Amino acid sequence: MGEIVSDKMDKTVVVKVTKKVPHPVYGKYVNRSKKYLAHLGSVDAKAGNIVEISAIPPKSKNKRWQVSKVLR
Repeated sequence: MGEIVSDKMDKTVVVKVTKKVPHPVYGKYVNRSKKYLAHLGSVDAKAGNIVEISAIPPKSKNKRWQVSKVLR
């Protein structure tokens, strides 16, 4: 589950997935994020939407995810 940060490409969006992990020394939880290129397919989503992504066979060099549904 992540947020679409860019939808400027054809049939591809950039999804930012954020998770909370504890700091190795201090134990405080900090946010870590990673960006994934995801295929849109037949789903209609725009920047700012919260979406769920699922793994698929590679479509290109960096695109290995697909937007499965729009949550918000």
